[in-house]
Amino acid sequence: MRIRSAVQIKILALMRGIILGFILASLAACSGNSALEGRFQPDPALSPSGSGVVTPLPADNPESAIPSEIPRYPNAQLMVERSNASPDRGSIVWTSSDPVNLVEQYYLSQLPQQNWQISQPFSQTGDNLPLIASKKDFSIRITLATANNNTELTIDYKREAATVSPSPSVSAPTSTPNLPINSGSVNLDKVPEPLRQPIQDIVALGVIPAQSNFNSLITRQEFAQWLVAANNKFFANTPGKQIRLGSTGSQPAFSDVPASNPAFAEIQGLAEAGLIPSPLTGDASANLFRPNALLSRENLIDWKIRLDLRKSPPAASIDSIKETWGFQDAAKIDPKVLRSLYADFQNSDQANVKRVFGFTTLFQPKKPVTKAEAAAALSYFGYQGDGLSATEARQILSQPSPTPSATQSLQPSPQISPRP
Repeated sequence: MRIRSAVQIKILALMRGIILGFILASLAACSGNSALEGRFQPDPALSPSGSGVVTPLPADNPESAIPSEIPRYPNAQLMVERSNASPDRGSIVWTSSDPVNLVEQYYLSQLPQQNWQISQPFSQTGDNLPLIASKKDFSIRITLATANNNTELTIDYKREAATVSPSPSVSAPTSTPNLPINSGSVNLDKVPEPLRQPIQDIVALGVIPAQSNFNSLITRQEFAQWLVAANNKFFANTPGKQIRLGSTGSQPAFSDVPASNPAFAEIQGLAEAGLIPSPLTGDASANLFRPNALLSRENLIDWKIRLDLRKSPPAASIDSIKETWGFQDAAKIDPKVLRSLYADFQNSDQANVKRVFGFTTLFQPKKPVTKAEAAAALSYFGYQGDGLSATEARQILSQPSPTPSATQSLQPSPQISPRP
């Protein structure tokens, strides 16, 4: 029994050595396998500092982590707060059972009333552009999408770091005053040559600030201010052709242009004069003015020709626009603008399209307008030879007002002879 036990012990020891060697070899092989090793490494995308992680909001009070500046949509349910959220930067997601167009109208109407400046409105052409707005040092981007018959709102927000600028020696005025006639030099670098002289003429008239960046795009709100200022300056001596500014006590014509809007007087005045579409003209669909949206070519022609023509444009159709202007994209023009374009064509060489855009077979009705183009359009008012250029208007304004002569002022009043 002892001999057999000794043999068994040797055999067991040998087997243990073989098994131990196999285990060590396996472990060595595993340590050299990077793919297997990577499976046990933490996913950097799931770490607190990684991107794509969704951080749950506080369970007791989920709204507490959201900055107070962010405008909430009333009929929306809070979903999640994305990674790296803080009072200064983050992204919030809501969902609402309301359709996308109602959500769009809410923000386009409410943001200006809450003193937000909209630099990019929601796209009106179906390419799903987000709305971008800012107020003081806080900026937001609102993106809307449809998911499971609901509207998903994503608001990305960012607070800019406050910067301290040196105090100027002379305090700047709170509003830009009307420039006097023939003041300031104009920077027309990169402005098309045919537009330079008209721009200089309208600037010299004191309608548009000489410091304007004429290569930038112009908003609907800003052009409304320019349009009213130009018309009233051209016809300063003709009260019957001036546009009366809207009163802050009036009921706003547009829900997104409250009396607090800096351009309220001009926009309200244009609406009350029937020069732009609004509920006052019977167009219930034009309840929003979209003041911070960019001015389009068809907006420019539609508004301006009414002050050239001084009456409603004649009837027109797509075919009449093709026959007159020859535009290949006539079918893309807003049907309400066809009449204005047809009337503009009847103005011959003083037509706004010709003076501003030159010869073209593509109107591109939705293309944004530059400040240079807007200024050039305002350098002439009139129709079919009965008009006034900015240079002529400036000459009229420069003439001294007639005063009674000394002889006339000293002449005695005619006496009434008594009856015999």
